[in-house]
Amino acid sequence: MARLKLRLPGKIVAVGLNYRCHAAELDMPVLAEPVLFLKPPSAVIGPGDAIRLPPQSRQVDYEGELAVVIGKTARNVGAAAADYVLGYTCANDVTARDLQQKDGQWTRSKSFDTFCPLGPWMETAAPPPETRVELALNGELRQGAPISDMVFSPLELVAYITSVMTLERGDVILTGTPPGVGRLRAGDNVAVSIAGIGKLENTVSRAGS
Repeated sequence: MARLKLRLPGKIVAVGLNYRCHAAELDMPVLAEPVLFLKPPSAVIGPGDAIRLPPQSRQVDYEGELAVVIGKTARNVGAAAADYVLGYTCANDVTARDLQQKDGQWTRSKSFDTFCPLGPWMETAAPPPETRVELALNGELRQGAPISDMVFSPLELVAYITSVMTLERGDVILTGTPPGVGRLRAGDNVAVSIAGIGKLENTVSRAGS
């Protein structure tokens, strides 16, 4: 078990609607297969950096998540998924919700610069299933659920994604967000916390400020 520095990923593969309680919150069915989308490496920022609200959007939301970091080239890994995981960290899948709804697909809404905070470091030990992924906005708890509530576990996601695409060392998987997603405003402080991994804390500002 060790804490390691993160490096910029080659790609970020994210998963939608992967908590049962989040699906229930939205009155949506639990999915039979993971829904995947990509975020660009240019969206990545670190702890303490500012999430910038773009002028194109009027509603930018937080989504606290557990992230999986890949340790070596992975293709069709199946039941050996754990052998390809380098570690785990905190993430915030920041989303321009109005643009997501307007576009009917997710690329623009998920891809603005600063829309993928990661950190504060990478923990090599896998968090136990009872570990909670939590997010606080200005010190108030807004999101929280145990990893065991995921529809597809982190290792199941590694196996599934590598049946679709090759993952390389440093690539990151975002495993979905718990219920309680909400809006970010300029001046906010947003913190994703996962016991045993740490706290990813960022401020929010308007682009250009």
